[in-house]
Amino acid sequence: MADFSSWDLKQMKQEVIAEHRECCQRGLLHSAKWAAEIAFALDHIKLPQPLTQPEESQDFLKECDLYTLAKCYFDLREYERAAHLLQGCTSAKVYFLCMYAQYLAGEKRRLDNASDSIGPQDNIDLEKMKSLRREFHSKYKTCGLDGYSLYLYGIVLKKLDLLKEAVTVLTESVHKAPLHWGAWLELSLLITDKDTLSGLSLPDHWVKQLFLAHTYLELQMNEEAMKMYENADKCGLTRSTYIMAQKALAYHNLRDVDLAVESFAKLQKFDPYRIENMDTYSNLLYVKEMRTELATLAHHCCDIDKYRVETCCIIGNYYSLRSQHEKAVLYFQRALKLNPNYLSAWTLMGHEYMELKNTPAAIQAYRHAIEVNRRDYRAWYGLGQTYEILKMPFYCLYYYRQAQMLRPNDSRMVVALGETYEKLERLQEAKKCFWKAHSLGDIEGLALIKLARLYERLSEEDQAAAAFTEYIVEMENQGMCGEEHSQAYRYLANYHVKRGQLDDAYTAALKCTEFTETREEGKALLRQISRLRALGTNTNGLQESVSSNHQVAHLQEGSDPAQPPLPRMNLLFTP
Repeated sequence: MADFSSWDLKQMKQEVIAEHRECCQRGLLHSAKWAAEIAFALDHIKLPQPLTQPEESQDFLKECDLYTLAKCYFDLREYERAAHLLQGCTSAKVYFLCMYAQYLAGEKRRLDNASDSIGPQDNIDLEKMKSLRREFHSKYKTCGLDGYSLYLYGIVLKKLDLLKEAVTVLTESVHKAPLHWGAWLELSLLITDKDTLSGLSLPDHWVKQLFLAHTYLELQMNEEAMKMYENADKCGLTRSTYIMAQKALAYHNLRDVDLAVESFAKLQKFDPYRIENMDTYSNLLYVKEMRTELATLAHHCCDIDKYRVETCCIIGNYYSLRSQHEKAVLYFQRALKLNPNYLSAWTLMGHEYMELKNTPAAIQAYRHAIEVNRRDYRAWYGLGQTYEILKMPFYCLYYYRQAQMLRPNDSRMVVALGETYEKLERLQEAKKCFWKAHSLGDIEGLALIKLARLYERLSEEDQAAAAFTEYIVEMENQGMCGEEHSQAYRYLANYHVKRGQLDDAYTAALKCTEFTETREEGKALLRQISRLRALGTNTNGLQESVSSNHQVAHLQEGSDPAQPPLPRMNLLFTP
């Protein structure tokens, strides 16, 4: 299916309603919720008649009573009891529930037996996973697994770090059960780049388009994801809270903070008791320093469910904004006790440890974040910053490179990479980085002044002058002024003096006197310019036949006071 325009909304609604029932029967509650939300977004689509229950297999009907009792145990989280009851069952649905109960029982035991330290557990006590793998593998060889069991097999393989096998199995899973959103999400987590994504053989189903949009967002291909979600809106999913949240996340990734805040506020108004993704909303409120709104959000989510990981992260952000970093760390630790693999909590806790100057703890937090998701550019960037503090530039270079590969169009990553190259005396690479960061828009406004100083260091005077000039123009257009301004004016004053461009030199030197750092040097330059002007007048009286373009040529060999102004930097910069 090429795009969203060919969607048959009636068929979509029938399919998601049926999928909701299938997922509920298997205990796959998150996928069931996703299907129900899509069905709700299509409430304007009226089906011709009530859906009939699908006919169950004879094997399931024979085991129906066992299944009903075991499902009650499962819903009460008595996983081992449910698994024990279903031993030896053969129907696909009951077999899945048995294996899923075993999987959840093993995970629960592994976490309960772990030490009290915060963090993802080491790869110990995985005997249950290995046992499940053997069981699944024996059935897999005889093609005895349905789409849902293949999904569970893929998760087990991923837990055992058998990632290539997991991709293969999950791909088979989405072919057999294309409406099971959980399988698509697990597959998305294993895709590291666009080439891997394009190499997958995926079913030609409408869910594939939502999967591609989700994966584009994960791969920081935010413009492509946003276009797909906007098309989905136009094709009938305007009321989907999932699509609303994904669009808000795309604005967040694009650093369009105002639109992201507006989108999350709209989502919260539409679904006021939603907690999913609200921790990202709190990150935006933190960046905007909207204290009142962040406090309101924290209280609201705490009233709904104070034991959700998102709520703990929101409260942690609230304390961080108040500079109570120890309390913020405490709440991020609480989030990780609830879910040791919650990516956002690891990254945010790393930031807090950085604020507390606890570099070793920050490194540990960021490393855990990368273990959870290697595509988290914030963790790679944070590790680069920590090693920068430790004055280990070679380590910085590795981590900043990883961050920049994940966010190739983020000027902050490129500037950090350029600074590291400069510390390693790899000046040509640094120059290219600063130029690229400026070309990308330079979020923090640092690339241009760093590039100018680098040109100055390399004695590329024309390039440096153009960069300093461009920097001054940009900053003054933004109404900003600082110490860098004084340094730029000082360089330009000296540059123009050397070339006999006394009017431009006078203007720059006069600006130098407005800054404390360069006031005395500016006054000295003004006196020097006055002497040079006087000398130029005397010379003109003695040699009337000499053109004005050569009157001050003896001051600097090859200078030309009548030469045109410097070209704009984009014509001069050729890093």
